[in-house]
Amino acid sequence: MEAGLLLLMLLLMMMMMMGVFQAVETFCDGRQDGAQCVGALGGAVDIQLVDNAAEMPRLEWKKNGSMIVQWISNNNKTIIRDNRVTFIPSTGTVRINNLIRDDSGQYKLQNFNSDGRSTANRTLLLSVEAGVSSVQLVSECWSQGQMQVSCSSEEGDSPQYSWTLDGHTLTDSELFSGNSQTNIIVLRQNISGRLVCSVRNRVSESSREQDISTCGFIFINCTSNGTHISEWVFRENNTLCVEPTPAPTAVTHTGAEQWPVMVGVLSALAFFLVVGVAVICCQKKKQKPKEEGEEQEMTYADVRIVQQQRRQVEQYVQEEGVEYGQVRFTNRPGRSEPADNNLYAQVRKGR
Repeated sequence: MEAGLLLLMLLLMMMMMMGVFQAVETFCDGRQDGAQCVGALGGAVDIQLVDNAAEMPRLEWKKNGSMIVQWISNNNKTIIRDNRVTFIPSTGTVRINNLIRDDSGQYKLQNFNSDGRSTANRTLLLSVEAGVSSVQLVSECWSQGQMQVSCSSEEGDSPQYSWTLDGHTLTDSELFSGNSQTNIIVLRQNISGRLVCSVRNRVSESSREQDISTCGFIFINCTSNGTHISEWVFRENNTLCVEPTPAPTAVTHTGAEQWPVMVGVLSALAFFLVVGVAVICCQKKKQKPKEEGEEQEMTYADVRIVQQQRRQVEQYVQEEGVEYGQVRFTNRPGRSEPADNNLYAQVRKGR
């Protein structure tokens, strides 16, 4: 038995060194008869037995009739039967390290006076519990879109559960079944956010959080072929109340809609008109104006004279006719009065 306890203690110590198990220290006031104390498995518990043992002649603390601690004030002597136990007389506190399951049970305290007579008897009950650790969350979508979430701890005696969503306790409007004190809950179809499960017992506490989203369901509430439909359906497979895509229709523009177009067209026309007028004005400015008294000069080219015969009574009167071709006038500047100069080119007379 002692070899088995020693092996268990070594195993607990190795787990603590590896960080698998974190030692927990608890305190219990055992000065009242029938006190309930709790200690964490592998941890330590401090139990206050009396106010000051140094003022008492003798003190004995036993479990199931076996002596654990004996204090004798005359020679300031403490007898301890378990090397995991320490006793501090000035505070009347006993400490048990590396708690094991076998430490659970009923303990009895006896005080004695100088004559060796018992003056007080008190009992307390110590329970050693495993602390919670390694909390796991597992979620699963149901066929109608609800989400079941289960919370569990690999270790821990008498665990108690609590749930929060985005920092507040889950309400009935968010829960499809279960409550915030059970380890399995079912959320409604439209619930999402940061879900936290906390697990605790009398010696420790641990938690795990998870961001959850909806299971991809949407709520259909419509009338199709005279039948009212109101239910949750999977979005990707939804064929209920799907309206056909309407054919494109011609768009009729009202006068108010056409007015901006007309304004734009008129503005463009006005712009081109202004540009045209500006170009014409520039061309006119480039031309040199005529001076007063400009003389016009006539130029004749390819002038032909033909003979016309008129028959009078028994005689012919020949008149000369002149034909002009390609006549052009040119302005001769610097003359106030027109000159009487005429140019004739290729003049022919015929009789």
